[in-house]
Amino acid sequence: MSRPDQAIHPTAIVDGPNTHVGADTRIWHFTHVMAGAWIGNRCVIGQGCYIGKVRIGHGCRIQNNVSIYEGVTLEDDVFLGPSCVFTNVKHPRAHVQRKSEYARTLVCKGATIGANATIVSGVTIGEYAMIGAGAVVTADVPPHALVVGAPGRRIGWVCACGETLPADMKCTRCGDRYAELDGLLEHTPSDPLSSTQETLRTD
Repeated sequence: MSRPDQAIHPTAIVDGPNTHVGADTRIWHFTHVMAGAWIGNRCVIGQGCYIGKVRIGHGCRIQNNVSIYEGVTLEDDVFLGPSCVFTNVKHPRAHVQRKSEYARTLVCKGATIGANATIVSGVTIGEYAMIGAGAVVTADVPPHALVVGAPGRRIGWVCACGETLPADMKCTRCGDRYAELDGLLEHTPSDPLSSTQETLRTD
């Protein structure tokens, strides 16, 4: 049974023991949360999801039909689009037990994974990265990268607010400036942080 500061639909199953569901978190129809899962505050988990023994940070939004298996960690403010897929074993076989071989997958703060994208186990998706719908991610993704295709490839950069950055690396939505250095994106230190960045840092 949910607490007054939670909203867990009657058709959802939350197993115990040692399962944590944070304050102001909503879990919708026919979702199954396994024993030992840790789900932060202010999360929304849609219909028909499976949440294994994983850690999900604060403020995450998980859309319908997403399965998050043991070995996956979501940091704060991660968005998972409908029916995106995580794997957790590199070389699966039905007749071989490989539970001791789960590869660790980390989705860092503020990242977005689009609908029907596939995240192959053992990768790290950097802060505020954007994975396009249907992409297949087989390697680490740097922070702020915009990745599309199969296999996934970087085609640009995105601001922390989610806007694709133009050639001059100044966000047209919030005004933040960035610089590309050695294949990575950095916030320009000479610019004061925008209201968007301040909000993301203090939430």
